Amino acid sequence: MALAQSKRPPTQIHLWQTNLATWWTILRICLEERLVYRGDFALGTLMRFLPIVTQIFLWGTIFETVSGKIAGYSYHDFIAYYLLTMVARAFSSMPGLASGIAAEIRDGTIKKYLIQPIDMIGFLLLNRLAHKLVYYGVAILPFALVFFLCREFFPALPDGETIFAFVLALLLSFLLGFFLEATIGLIGFWFLEVSSLLFIYMLFNFFFSGHMFPLDILPEPWNYLIEATPLQYLAYFPAAVWLGKVEGSQLIAALWLEAAWVAFFMITCRVAFNRGIKRYSGFGG
Repeated sequence: MALAQSKRPPTQIHLWQTNLATWWTILRICLEERLVYRGDFALGTLMRFLPIVTQIFLWGTIFETVSGKIAGYSYHDFIAYYLLTMVARAFSSMPGLASGIAAEIRDGTIKKYLIQPIDMIGFLLLNRLAHKLVYYGVAILPFALVFFLCREFFPALPDGETIFAFVLALLLSFLLGFFLEATIGLIGFWFLEVSSLLFIYMLFNFFFSGHMFPLDILPEPWNYLIEATPLQYLAYFPAAVWLGKVEGSQLIAALWLEAAWVAFFMITCRVAFNRGIKRYSGFGG
């Protein structure tokens, strides 16, 4: 009787526990690896804020030549917007993700995910999650210092609902940035070289995500065309939420739309991976 019980197949709960333990182990190892080589990261992050001084002087000069506001933005609004987009970009940017996936497909190292019981997309997601956790864990002091020195550019602290919506927008921007770039990298199953496509994406991303300027200052119909793309959620949208540019029912609808874009690229990424490995051929040891 005891022997028969020992041969029972594992239950669904046991499988879930095993998977969670595996993913937690991967995340913990990724965190430890990044903490090892991020010792000098705090100083490096602080140095990255130096261009803010240039932006402050640049927009100061621009606003000296105009009277009043530009498309509803004052001089202080522009500086606050620029700082907030830096936070949003730190969440949504995935440096090296798409090119790394394409390179692994091209040189054949992707086969390690096909012969080991580890899902590639899940592993890379945990890897990026560990990267962001360490990034903000180490960079929180430089961020706090810069925002404290530039506190006069910000309006009063928004209410709790706005802060919650801002945090939610940042978390969704992280997922959107990951699955969007992972999908681009998986195109490497069909094209050996995706660097040109990636360059075009990064170019559009830099301008049309709102990192350079608020998207709502664009004239019609360009503002509607650009805001219809998912790129606005990578930088513009979280900043606009904090500054109160998106409120009420419009804010709720925008959050749902951002979540829909995340779901779309999650499915697209998974479909591209499943179809790609069916046509992939790996040789050698």
